[in-house]
Amino acid sequence: MPATEGNAGPLAPASRESGAACERFSGRRDLAASIRAVGETWDPAAPGVLRLPSGRLVRGRSLRPPLPAGAVPEFGVYLLGAEPPPVQWESRWLRWPDFGLPADRDAAARALDEIWRRAAEERVEVACAGGRGRTGTALACLAVLDGLPAEKAVAFVRAHYDRHAVETLWQRRYVARFGR
Repeated sequence: MPATEGNAGPLAPASRESGAACERFSGRRDLAASIRAVGETWDPAAPGVLRLPSGRLVRGRSLRPPLPAGAVPEFGVYLLGAEPPPVQWESRWLRWPDFGLPADRDAAARALDEIWRRAAEERVEVACAGGRGRTGTALACLAVLDGLPAEKAVAFVRAHYDRHAVETLWQRRYVARFGR
């Protein structure tokens, strides 16, 4: 369900674990000034934007700093251990502890598939607290969904998104087994 002024949706760009960070994200913005026309995707040169092999663009980011200037997502998936506060766009929360793996792997596969499908025509972002481990793992899985062999996905994300992406052995193994 799309978020509205009175119904911001179930997810947010900061976890409850970071109380002060929640305040950073609760301020109102002039959304009309920052939302491009529906159907337009990200500026490929914008920070955190990853171009998948098919050309789809997905923004990965950390939720710690303020929301980047410019266009806002039309859809976001937030990978956190605790449910975050609401945002002003459609979003999902995927329970995924820091340095770990998704609590529900079937739900993760469904969420990643939705991100991949929607990225063809919408501004989609995936984010976690730091923007590297969980976000990098999700981006690598998106690369696999996009047709990249799983054994090349982590290197692809490290080369095109963040050289420290996919932080743990368990996250690398998750990517290697993703889609099997």
